[in-house]
Amino acid sequence: MFAIFRRPPDYKMVYDSLLGVASSEQNSDYVPLTQTDLAGIDLPVKLIAFYLPQFHPIPENDEWWGKGFTEWANVSKAVPQFVGHYQPHLPGELGFYDLRVPEVIARQVELARKYGIYGFAFHYYWFNGRRLLEKPMDTFIANKGIDFPFCICWANENWTRRWDGQENELLIAQAHTAESDVRFIQDIVPIIQDQRYIRVNGRPLLIVYRPDILPNVMETVKLWRETCRNLGIADPYLVAAQTFKFENPNSVGFDAAVEFPPHTTLPLHHLNHALDILNPKYEGNVVSYPDFVDRASVDGDPPYKVFKTVFPSWDNEARKPGRGFTFAFSSPSVYQKWLRRACELTMSKEKDPDKRLVFINAWNEWAEGTHLEPDRHYGYAQLEATAQALRSLTNTDMPDKRT
Repeated sequence: MFAIFRRPPDYKMVYDSLLGVASSEQNSDYVPLTQTDLAGIDLPVKLIAFYLPQFHPIPENDEWWGKGFTEWANVSKAVPQFVGHYQPHLPGELGFYDLRVPEVIARQVELARKYGIYGFAFHYYWFNGRRLLEKPMDTFIANKGIDFPFCICWANENWTRRWDGQENELLIAQAHTAESDVRFIQDIVPIIQDQRYIRVNGRPLLIVYRPDILPNVMETVKLWRETCRNLGIADPYLVAAQTFKFENPNSVGFDAAVEFPPHTTLPLHHLNHALDILNPKYEGNVVSYPDFVDRASVDGDPPYKVFKTVFPSWDNEARKPGRGFTFAFSSPSVYQKWLRRACELTMSKEKDPDKRLVFINAWNEWAEGTHLEPDRHYGYAQLEATAQALRSLTNTDMPDKRT
C-alpha cells in the first residue's frame, strides 16, 4: 500500500475546492453518442487534429519494447498518483484498436466529421529514407473512398527510449544533410499531391516538429522550394511547430508557426504541495488546466503568422510512471471555452479562409492523456464540446438532430 502524504492545512480549502469542481464537472459532462452532425457544414474555421499512428505493432517496437508493443501497453497500466488523478485513460467505443484494421480508420474519420473536425495532421516518422508507423496513413491514402482532408507533421527528431527526442538512450537517429533533406521532400511528393491534402492558397501545408534542429535550415527551405518547383508542384506552405521554446518561423524561412501546447513559455503554477499524494516516490509535476487555459486564452500580437492550438487535457503519466506531467482538473466544458476563444481570435485576425486554421492536440494521444476520441470516463463529451464550440461561432442555425 502507498502511504498518503498530507498537505499543510493552509492548502486544504484550495485543493478541496478544485477537486469538488472537477468531480462535479466530470460527472455532469459524461455524454453518450449524440445525433449532432456537422459533416459537410461550411464552418467559419477549420479544425485540424494531430493524429498519432502508434497503435499497431511494428518490428522496431517489438525489438525495443517487446513483442506486440503499442501505445496501449502504456495506457492500460497507468495508475493514479494522487487523490482525484484521472488515470488510466481507457478507450470507449473504439476500444483498444489496431490501426492495421481499415474499418477503425474509417470510423475515426466518421466521428471526426460528425463533430466538426476538418482534417487530421498525421505525425510522420521518416529517418533518412526509413519510415516507421507508416501503415495507418498509407491505408488512409489508399482508400480513396475516405473523403477527409489531411496533412503531415514531420517528427524530425531522434527516437529515444525517453520519448523526448533527446540523445539519451537513442533508438533511431535522424540524419539531417543536404542530400537527406532533398530526399525527404522527394519522398513526400506523392503524399502532398493527393487530392485530399490540405493546402493554403494552393500550397501543400507541411508542418515540421523541430525546425530548429535542421543544421542548415535556410538552405534546406531553399532546396525544398526549388525541388517542388522543378517537379512542377506548388511550394510547400511551411509551418514550424512551437516546441522546445522555438517561436519565430521567420528565423528559419518558414511561412508560419503553429502553437504546440503544452510546449509553452507561459508560467505554470504547480499544485503538488496542495495534493494528497498516493505514491511516496512520486516525482511528477501537477499544474492547473483551468488556470493554464485562462493564460493561454489571452491574445498576443507576434510579428509572424501563428496558428492557435488547444488541447482537451494532458497527462503523460502513462509514458512516465510516477514522473508524469499532469494538467489537473481538465473538463470538456473548460476545453470548449478554450477552443471557442481560439476560434474567435482566429476569425477576428484572419480574413483569408484558407488560413483560418485551428489545431487540436490531439485526436488520439492516449498515453499523453489528450484525446478527442471517446473514453469510458467522459464518453463523447470532448467531441460534443468541439461541436458546441463551433456551433457558437455562427448565428446561422446548424443542423442538430439530437433527441
